[in-house]
Amino acid sequence: MSQTTKRALEASLKNLLLQKPLDKITINDIAEDCGISRMTFYYHFRDIYDLVEWTCVEDATRALKGKKTYDTWEEGLLSIFQAVRDNKPFIMNVYHVVSRERIEQYLYPLIHGLLMGVVEEKSADMVVNEDDKQFIASFYEYAFVGVMLEWIRNKMKEDPAVIVERTSRLLKGNIVRALNAVRTDRFLHSDTND
Repeated sequence: MSQTTKRALEASLKNLLLQKPLDKITINDIAEDCGISRMTFYYHFRDIYDLVEWTCVEDATRALKGKKTYDTWEEGLLSIFQAVRDNKPFIMNVYHVVSRERIEQYLYPLIHGLLMGVVEEKSADMVVNEDDKQFIASFYEYAFVGVMLEWIRNKMKEDPAVIVERTSRLLKGNIVRALNAVRTDRFLHSDTND
């Protein structure tokens, strides 16, 4: 029941965003559109921005479902771009009202999860320090989020498939090379410390 109510609140917020900007929407507006009381809203979310954050995470999580492997990460990234474009009125409102830092807070964990799935898969037969794996995923995560935010800033004009294809060309084999490099580096440093 709780998820159903949250999804109904999400639908109401997206519906209202077709009519007016995010900073003009009140909790009363959402509750009225959804057919619930204000108290019911507060039972599920602290404020409108909490609902916005939950919506972003939910949309991206659905887009990424089952797409966190080396063979499917491109599909996962494309799904995120498509989910963002499918929710363009919502995303553009959020982009113009919420700080860039807050948007990054939504995107980084999603992209990090996608990339960590790839890093974990590719390092399965290697002895690689957890910190090095996290660093490699974070390095690419910042690039991906930067590209996505620039795409949003430019009103999503470019075809996401083209962006993902370019990203794929740049990334092809680089995660494995990075894992091999940190593994070799650790091995060389452990030899000199003995």
